[in-house]
Amino acid sequence: MLDPSPSSSPLRLTADADIPLVLRAFARYGPVEVLPGRELTRDVAARTDVLLVRSVTRVGAPLLKETPVGFVGTATAGTDHVDTDWLAAHGVAFADAPGSNATSVVEWVLAALTALAVGQGGGLRGKTLGVVGGGHVGGRLAPRAAALGLRVLVCDPPLARAAEAAGHPHAYVPYAHVLEEADVVTFHTPLTRPGERPDPTYHLLDARALARLRRGAWVLNASRGAVVDRQALLAALETGHVAAAALDVWEGEPVPDTALAERVQIATPHVAGYGYDAKLNGARMMEDALRAWLAAGGAPLPAPFDWEAAAAPEAPLVVSSLPVAEPLAPAAEAVWLDGLIRGLYDLHADDARFRSAVLPAPDPAARADAFSLLRRTYPRRWTWSRFSIEGAVPEQLREAVAGGLGVRMGEVS
Repeated sequence: MLDPSPSSSPLRLTADADIPLVLRAFARYGPVEVLPGRELTRDVAARTDVLLVRSVTRVGAPLLKETPVGFVGTATAGTDHVDTDWLAAHGVAFADAPGSNATSVVEWVLAALTALAVGQGGGLRGKTLGVVGGGHVGGRLAPRAAALGLRVLVCDPPLARAAEAAGHPHAYVPYAHVLEEADVVTFHTPLTRPGERPDPTYHLLDARALARLRRGAWVLNASRGAVVDRQALLAALETGHVAAAALDVWEGEPVPDTALAERVQIATPHVAGYGYDAKLNGARMMEDALRAWLAAGGAPLPAPFDWEAAAAPEAPLVVSSLPVAEPLAPAAEAVWLDGLIRGLYDLHADDARFRSAVLPAPDPAARADAFSLLRRTYPRRWTWSRFSIEGAVPEQLREAVAGGLGVRMGEVS
């Protein structure tokens, strides 16, 4: 096992090439080998002390057994790809990046909500949004969705129990209440199976749950594919019981069910959390954890990397508002917001890339390759709070723009 002390040999680091600025940030700690995540094999680990990954690399005994790796960092919020029990049992330090991509996922959801509203010919104001999972993503989504005029219900049994055990009041509601009351349901939970935790989420939205939804409800999933039973959702879409769906994650990923993908209104290749700022947050959190591990061993440290200075846009980011006559009906509000959001993040382009690359692929292997390529070559997407708006904002939508979308107002003439 690596000893991160001043007397030990220089660190050898290996990193997923999809981690932004990884060479500039981490080469100050030792030589860095950068490879695609799927090429981080046991032979590579055998010459590595520090392994920095994203979600495409499976980390556990097959990869790390009898290697010198002493520290593993994943620049992701999820840890499904990491055998944390094995790492702990074998003394390998581990760090993840909880919440690093939460804002990126929230913005995917907001873009999907407005796109679905336009596609369905209606608005968002006054609808009830059920948020299943009130953690890093759901907790940020709830107030921003409320700023768009949605009534928000949040379901999170573990957080509800924790609040009750501490004697704290809370507003969490049961899952059954969400299903019966919500016009739109969005999922933001980890994937757990029966027996793993008290509240398993595998097929949380199954045929029985779908039957309890209001007819004409919308379904969004940007958590884990198997939280939703794909066959049950497809059947509900085909009967019209579910009127619309937006999926970023897929049961069987990276080979999505083509019948389901063709039927949903929005399909993207697990990129909701792929905003550039989200990736920077994950990398920054890995560096913080690596520094703490090295410091605990008494190793000398360089100055922390200046992530914001290195990653700042070259020019101010500006989005133009659409001309409009006031006041706006709810459907017109959704059209205006959707138009503005397209200038912040073009979800429709992500959907189009998915449909043109993944769906025509001739076999499962080709679909998997196309799905993975879309993720690996994903274009840079900035968080919306970096943008200023140019042009007038309708008075009735100022709260939606500032509090919901998070765009700066009044800074560009």
